[in-house]
Amino acid sequence: MELHNIEKLIEKYFDAATTIAEEEILRKYFSEGNIAPHLEQHAPLFNYFTKAKEERFTKQVPLKPRKNYLKWASVAAIAIFMVGLYFYEPTPPPVTLADEYTPEEIASAKEALALLAMNFNKGTEQLNHLNEFEKTTNKFLTKSN
Repeated sequence: MELHNIEKLIEKYFDAATTIAEEEILRKYFSEGNIAPHLEQHAPLFNYFTKAKEERFTKQVPLKPRKNYLKWASVAAIAIFMVGLYFYEPTPPPVTLADEYTPEEIASAKEALALLAMNFNKGTEQLNHLNEFEKTTNKFLTKSN
C-alpha cells in the first residue's frame, strides 16, 4: 500500500474518523515489519491492539449465589412485630384526684388554698405601696441631678 495512503489513514485514525476496515489496513501495515522510519513511533500502538485481541482469560471465575437479605429482614421485622403484639399491655387510665381522695379531703384542701391565696394577695398589696414610694423617690433623685 502506498505510504501516502497510510499517512492519511493514521491522520484519520487519530481524528477518530476511520472505519473498521481502514483500521484493519493499519494493523496489517504495522504488523508486516516493512514500516517507514517516520511512522515507526506508531508501530507499538497497533501491535499492542493485535496482541490484545489474541489474549483470552482462561481462569474460572467463582460465582457466589446472591443472597436475598431483604426477604429475611422482612421476615424478622414481622416476627418482632408479632412478639410485640403478644406482649403488649395497654396502659391503665390516669388516676384523677376524685378517685384517690374523699370529697371532705378535697374541700379542706380548697379551703387551705383559699386562705393561702388571701394572705398572698395581702402581701402583694403592700408591694404596691412600695412601688409608689419608689416612683416618688426616683422623681426627686432625677430632679436633683
